[in-house]
Amino acid sequence: MFVNKINSLFMKNNENEQFVQGALFEEDYLIRTLGSLVNSPDVAITELVANAWDAGATMVEISIPEEYGEKLVVKDNGVGLSTEEFYTRWMKLGYNRLKHQGRKVVFPQGIGGTRFAYGRNGVGRHGMLCFNNEYFIETNKAGRKSSFVISTLNEEQPFVIKSEKFEKSSCSGTCLEVEVIKNLPNPQTMLEVISARFLHDPNFRVSINGQTVPLEQLTGLVDSRVLTAGNVKLQAHFIDTHRSARSTLYQGIAFWQGGRLVGEPSWILGNNVVLDGRTKYAKRYTFVVKTNDIAEYITEDWTGFRKVSELGDIYTVVEGYVNEMFAKIARENVEETKEQLKNEFAEDYAILSPLAKFEVNEAIESIAIGHPTARQESISFAVEAIINLEKTRTGKELLLKLSKLTESDVDGLNKLLEKWSIRDALSVLDEIDNRISVIEAIRKLSNDSDVDELNVLHPLVTAARWLFGPEFESAEYASNNQLITAVEKIFGQKMKKTAFNNYRKRPDIIVLPNSLVSITGTEVFDTESSLSTTNRILLIELKRGGFKLTRDERNQAQGYVEDLLSCGLLVGQPYVDAFVLGKEFSEKVQPTSAVINENKVEVGKVRISTFGQIVDTAERRLFGLRRKLADRYDDMPGMELFTNSIKQPTLGF
Repeated sequence: MFVNKINSLFMKNNENEQFVQGALFEEDYLIRTLGSLVNSPDVAITELVANAWDAGATMVEISIPEEYGEKLVVKDNGVGLSTEEFYTRWMKLGYNRLKHQGRKVVFPQGIGGTRFAYGRNGVGRHGMLCFNNEYFIETNKAGRKSSFVISTLNEEQPFVIKSEKFEKSSCSGTCLEVEVIKNLPNPQTMLEVISARFLHDPNFRVSINGQTVPLEQLTGLVDSRVLTAGNVKLQAHFIDTHRSARSTLYQGIAFWQGGRLVGEPSWILGNNVVLDGRTKYAKRYTFVVKTNDIAEYITEDWTGFRKVSELGDIYTVVEGYVNEMFAKIARENVEETKEQLKNEFAEDYAILSPLAKFEVNEAIESIAIGHPTARQESISFAVEAIINLEKTRTGKELLLKLSKLTESDVDGLNKLLEKWSIRDALSVLDEIDNRISVIEAIRKLSNDSDVDELNVLHPLVTAARWLFGPEFESAEYASNNQLITAVEKIFGQKMKKTAFNNYRKRPDIIVLPNSLVSITGTEVFDTESSLSTTNRILLIELKRGGFKLTRDERNQAQGYVEDLLSCGLLVGQPYVDAFVLGKEFSEKVQPTSAVINENKVEVGKVRISTFGQIVDTAERRLFGLRRKLADRYDDMPGMELFTNSIKQPTLGF
């Protein structure tokens, strides 16, 4: 009988419409489509409380059993549903509350006030399905009590009324009962969850097992501000949790729509991290942003916001307020911060001159106010660096070094300062030091069988292109789209993408079974077409440790060159310089061979070389400075030299 009633309500305008077959539903269809609502008791109970709010209730009583097989009850004194409303609202999937009832809540007779409803699509009413596939509902309105048993165990409908009963009634409100066979809630946990997810309202009381839930109150208030983002009005509150009347479950920025918490508070707004959650401010302060204007941006289960561009302006306005408040707190607490840091570095601070102490204090104040959300460790590192700098500014160390200079050193320093500025001299010396460090690192590490070629030798060799000759000094050598496409075609036909080191970022570095290959090039603008073309390519193949180079290795490299030039993807007529590096090579192989195309034109050259050879060549190019400065580098381990080298911008990786 109830099926006919529902069909008559939904199909009364389509009496003459006929169809062959309606949709069929698995018995657990609704359960599988409702997600966290029917799998998380936290979400389910929260939604049922929200339903009571939307019904204009002033009281919600929740009874949670101790064991499975007993009944969980949610009862409210809201406006209830008539039998007709139950059929058209409760029994309609995807019910559009805004369309049929509007945003404002209707209260029972004798109760006044203004509320904005949380519900939009009727999902929350299914919360009882979290605990069983069948539940009982009794609803009272206009002198009539309607009782129903709802079940999802039906193939023809997602959920059905198994039975119904009607009686007279003198009250209003709704009561839901379910026998708990799964997801038994913990009463104390539910008490804390509901407490944290609804703001206090004197006309809305919730109790669990007879204990009143203390809904969240905004105590410990430091500042309040009305913010606007377009047509959205936001009431922002800055709260000091140390001054709160009770502990709060949340830390971060909490958005409340109509008095209900959206998702979990966080210091992340969209894709932007506003504050590191480990800082002292993050652990002490929180922001509550109340509004009635963002319901359309909230996900159906209220676990967060949908990804919509409209939220960008809201996040920007809120982040500005957060930063303003933290800057204000930082200014108020700057003396405390200075004392804390001075105590941390008391010994070093004590030996500073009065001027140095003044400048350190200024620096601490500037950092604390300018970066109020920085972690304490970061501020400590910065202050330590400033103190060390101030210590060197006393000139004691410099005077000590000058006192130990020989007469010839003093004359040399005098001549240097006459021709060079200190900055110029340091720039040149840093470059020389870096290049010698690279030579020494290769010399010491190339014979070490335990060295990681991919992450140590290869970066040293390929990035420091000057090792191969002055023509490769240019910083223009880089990956470009033409080369990347060509490399993918040539090597991709022979191996999986996993052979490419960090494929998405560096598809021009290929990891072969016994070697590493990198390919870079330079581009020029063609004078006739004004289009960019590749004019020179540098290919470096680095054989793994202890490898002896033979004709096979030379021929393989020559094959790479020919494949590159004939792949049909490189515009122009580039020249390819290929270098194959190993520990040693066979005396039967020519170390240099030209690559000639079908028109008898040289289009490339393959050179095989040892690590020792490029080290010797590079040393001569540096005028033998390594030998002259041997004492400076001899005692330094190869990995230390490598580590120092990668910090230099000239390596470019």
